[in-house]
Amino acid sequence: MAASSLLNSTFFHASSPPPPSPYNRKPISFPSSSSKSLFPPRSSLNPLILSIHQNSLITPNCSSNNNNNYLFAKQNRFFFFSSAALDSLLLLCASLALSISLFVGDVDSASAFVVSTPRKLQTDELATVRLFQENTPSVVYITNLAVKQDAFTLDVLEVPQGSGSGFVWDKQGHVVTNYHVIRGASDLRVTLADQTTYDARVVGFDQDKDVAVLRVDAPKDKLRPIPVGISADLLVGQKVFAIGNPFGLDHTLTTGVISGLRREISSAATGRPIQDVIQTDAAINPGNSGGPLLDSSGSLIGINTAIYSPSGASSGVGFSIPVDTVGGIVDQLVRFGKVTRPILGIKFAPDQSVEQLGVSGVLVLDAPASGPAGKAGLQPTKRDAYGRLILGDIITSVNGKKVTNGSDLYRILDQCKVGEKVTVEVLRGDHKEKIPVTLEPKADES
Repeated sequence: MAASSLLNSTFFHASSPPPPSPYNRKPISFPSSSSKSLFPPRSSLNPLILSIHQNSLITPNCSSNNNNNYLFAKQNRFFFFSSAALDSLLLLCASLALSISLFVGDVDSASAFVVSTPRKLQTDELATVRLFQENTPSVVYITNLAVKQDAFTLDVLEVPQGSGSGFVWDKQGHVVTNYHVIRGASDLRVTLADQTTYDARVVGFDQDKDVAVLRVDAPKDKLRPIPVGISADLLVGQKVFAIGNPFGLDHTLTTGVISGLRREISSAATGRPIQDVIQTDAAINPGNSGGPLLDSSGSLIGINTAIYSPSGASSGVGFSIPVDTVGGIVDQLVRFGKVTRPILGIKFAPDQSVEQLGVSGVLVLDAPASGPAGKAGLQPTKRDAYGRLILGDIITSVNGKKVTNGSDLYRILDQCKVGEKVTVEVLRGDHKEKIPVTLEPKADES
């Protein structure tokens, strides 16, 4: 129908009067019993005759402006055909041919219209692209949900109160993340790389090291465990890659280098120090917490956990818990649901308070009688009958290792085991004493 209307509008039937000619030229005669005369508009004729179909011919006429006009004769019917009309007809035929090829051929509809230009990437760029493509399926998006009550309707609603990142640890559905990502959650949801979402349950967590393990009931073919590397042999200047979900933007890749090693940060939950932390300048923003830090081979070397920034955004100083520390914690959480870590069983004063006294060490504020320190006889801080403050023992060393503050004490205890007997040297009054203490596990760890 469209083609018919195009022909009717482009061709002129021989029965209609020909266009007026400004030139007085002889008409063109065609040998036929019912031949008719058509006057060419301008200029001379080109000796070109094209044959299309049976008993058909096209004779071009050339005007003074070099635009070709064609005279079409078929079965004693004549048409006037311009070059622009011929171009339109050819374009229409090409469009129809393309449409038929798309419907008939087995071609992807999207790829049929996308022209992909080959990109020339450098070797390091290709390695980065390959690393992202291979490790992205191992990274997950974690949503922290909390139950809140509407102030007007009193309806109980489950609303997101935070989000973070994580990664698949094994084919059994264990997912590793930071403890502060799931802290205070009533429910947790894990979104895999293919955008499928599953409810997750908490297997266990370690508040002191800011590590948590979740589990999702997802098909094994959708779970791709991340390759685990080693953090003991890392070097400053080594290239690293961070994958996470900053500000809810899932699967974002940032690159950088290792800026420092053996840093120390405090746990957001307990304040207990985390040693041997990796410092990196790879951009780590809110939402990256719990995501993997990878080396150039795509192996896990740490968990992105914190940034140093006055504004809360990336300032080029990010911290990751080393995988050597994480590995042992995750194994205990998967097997026992908790981490067995030795404690002295004391509460101690802030470091600033001890500094004001002009001494160095850890001041014991409380030592419950049921705890290891209370059983061993360490003295807590208390008041006498007149309300005067009597300082308790000040711990100055453990197993011969000097203790100047709470971080030193935690660092020494991390190297000990449950049931181990240690020698605690304390300053009591004006003299020092050495007291043997048997370490016990922390109660209600999980």
